[in-house]
Parts: sequence; structure tokens; C-alpha cells
Amino acid sequence: MHVFKVSTHTQSLVSICISVSTSSSIPCLPVGNYKRVVKRFDDGHRLCNDLMSCLQERAKIEKAYGDQLTVWSKRWRQLIEKGPQYGSVERAWLAVMTEAEKVSELHQEVKNNLLNDDNEKVKNWQKEAYHKQMIGGFKEAKEAEEGFKKAQKPWAKKLKEMETAKKSYHMACKEEKLAAAREANGKTEASVTPDQQKKLHEKVDKCKQDSQKAKEKYEKSLEELNKCTPGYMESMEQVFDQCQQHEVKRLTFLKEALLDIKRHLNLTENQSYATIYRELERTILAANTQEDLKWFSNNHGPGMHMNWPAFEEYNPDQATAPPKKKKPDGAPPTPSTDHVAPPGDRSSVSSYDKNQAYSTEWSDDEQPAAYSGNENGGNGNSFEDDSSTGKEVRVRALYDYDGQEQDELSFKAGDELTKTEDEDEQGWCRGRLDDGREGLYPANYVEPI
Repeated sequence: MHVFKVSTHTQSLVSICISVSTSSSIPCLPVGNYKRVVKRFDDGHRLCNDLMSCLQERAKIEKAYGDQLTVWSKRWRQLIEKGPQYGSVERAWLAVMTEAEKVSELHQEVKNNLLNDDNEKVKNWQKEAYHKQMIGGFKEAKEAEEGFKKAQKPWAKKLKEMETAKKSYHMACKEEKLAAAREANGKTEASVTPDQQKKLHEKVDKCKQDSQKAKEKYEKSLEELNKCTPGYMESMEQVFDQCQQHEVKRLTFLKEALLDIKRHLNLTENQSYATIYRELERTILAANTQEDLKWFSNNHGPGMHMNWPAFEEYNPDQATAPPKKKKPDGAPPTPSTDHVAPPGDRSSVSSYDKNQAYSTEWSDDEQPAAYSGNENGGNGNSFEDDSSTGKEVRVRALYDYDGQEQDELSFKAGDELTKTEDEDEQGWCRGRLDDGREGLYPANYVEPI
């Protein structure tokens, strides 16, 4: 520090000042070198503000990342559930979305910790460490400046006296040299009378005496300044140590605060974070190819239940058999609900399969629309348009209908909706209500508008 630089040179003050007498513009001991030490209080307060701003910006980043994960997970969860993937592999794929949702929660927690814990901790410490004054500045900085001024005042006074004595001595030396030069010139010039030469000689003697007196005064002032130097050094170092103690507290606090911030940012130290990926790996490893193929075969292949034609006796009541639930007068019977998978299997099939009206008979004659990843020209997600295989038509409900399954729509007579798929062999259509809900409904319950 500048304080110690001044103190170190003070012990050789006499020799230094004499050696630089020809460079009097360079100050030997500049006063006020404590200014940088005092400014450190203002810097410390500003650095607390900078740290809080830094934490607030990072909290915004954590929140934005968490929000983006949530939006991404929600969108892709819907696409996967509506897509053709099924069984345990579908569950494994959806587990990736679950991971994103849980990681999003952790990043939101990081944001809360940065703002509520770390930011508030810095703010409270700053308030306790730096006390603002009514007239501006901080109490700690003012006390330090006053302490340095008080410690430096006696020594600065002696320094000023020494500088004055030095200036006087240098001026006397200059006058002495000028007088000696005039005397030497006078001896060589014939026009100078003996009387004038005598006066020039007396002037030289007087200048020598004045120079000697100025030199003695200058040396005396240096000696007095040198005597004050030990006390000056001790007083200045005491005030400096007090400033150092305050800075020790700030640096120690800053280190502790940064460790807390690191702990909040480092999700690898969070047990919940490790659990997320253990569960994800467990779900992915649980995917069973053979079970998925078996399920598909049993529901959409040769293993599915077959309604083979059989001889049936004529039953006059069969044509007017009551529907599964009470309907208004004149309402047609509800189509077969064989499109619904068995209750035990519904959890393992995606909603895309649940909403498809498959025939109850497995046959090679059925030619469903081929799925291709290039249907959209290689752009976008191929699942999004997979459900729309026909031209959309606006229809109006003729009767009330309450959906009996999760993939069926409910509506009232007179409601309007959009038919998105044509009637299948069981008499079901796929449509979309104006509120965005999609599902199946009996084709004979509506009429085109």
C-alpha cells in the first residue's frame, strides 16, 4: 500500500531529499496516500450491489430454463400420448418428459434459493456493514478518513516546514552561485573598479552565510521530521489495520456467500436430482419388447378376440333391444363399443390407439393409412397431423349423448361440432368440440349442417 511505501522511505529521508535536490518537483513524501484505502469502503458497498444484480440475473435464467422445460415436456407428452407408440416403450419415452418436469422444479427451486436466501443474505450483511450518512457517504469511510488525517496532521505540518526550508536553502544556493559568477566576471573586466569588486566579494560572502544558515535550518527541519516519523508510522498503521479488519469481514462473508451460491447451483449435490435419473433409468430398463409385441398382437393382431359368424335364431326383440343407457325417444341405438381396449390393458396403450376405431376382426384386407415420417415433407412432427385422415365437416347433434369412455365425447341436442374422421364399421365417428376436446361419438346421433 502507499502508506507503507511512505513509511519505508522515511528512515532515509535526509539522504533522499539531498540527492534529489535537482528534481524538487518530485515529492518525497506525498500527503493523502490513504485515499485509496478509504475508497475501499465505497467499493465494498458497490460490490455488494453488483453481487445482488448478478444473482438476480442468474435467477431469471434459472426460471426461464425451468419454464422452457415445462413447456417442452407438456407439448411432447401430448404428442407421444397421441402418437402410435404403445406399451412399456411409450412409458419409457414419457419418463423423459417426467424427468424434464422434475428438473424444471429443481431449477425453480434454485431460482428461489438465489433470490430468497443468497440475495437477501447479501442485502442484510450490506445493511449491517455499511451505514449511510444523511449528507452522503458511509460512516465507516468518514471515520477512516478522519483517523488518517489525525494521524498524518503533525507529520504533514513538519513536512510542510521541511519543504519550505528546502526551498529557501535551494534559493540561497542559487544566489550564492550567481554572486560568485558576477565576482569572477568582475575580475576579468577592466571597467569594474576596485570598489565594485570589493562589493561583489562582500555579496558572495553574504550569500555564503545565508546559504549556510538556510542549510542548517533545512537540516534541522529534516531532523525534526525524522523524529516524528516513527509516531506517524504507528498512528497510520493503526488506522490502516482497522480498515483491514473491516475488509477481512467483507472478504470472509463474500467467500461464505459464494459457497452458499455454489451449493444452490450445484444440482449434483441434491439427492432429488440423482433420484430423478435413477427413476428414469429404471423406467427405460423396464421396457420389455416381447411384452409390447404380445400386447399388440392380442389387441390388433391374430391374438385378438374374433367374432366368428355363428348361427343365430330369429329374435323379434333383437331389432328393438334397449340401448345401454336411457336415451330420448327416437334416439338410435349406440354403436358397438368394441373399439375400447380391455380395462386391464388401457394403461399400457397410448391415447392414439385408444381413440382409433379398430375392427373387432383382424384381417389382411384392412389397409390403414401408412405412417411415414416424410408425410410433412420432413418438417415438423409427424404425429401432429396423423389423426386427420378425412375432410373436416361441421355437424349438429340430434340427441343428447354422454360419453361412457374417456375417449368419447359428450354433447347436447343442438350442439355443433366438427367431424374429423368418417364413420367406421361399428358406426363411430371422430370429432372435435368447439372447446378443443376430441373423441368418438355415434355417427347416427348427428347430421351434417
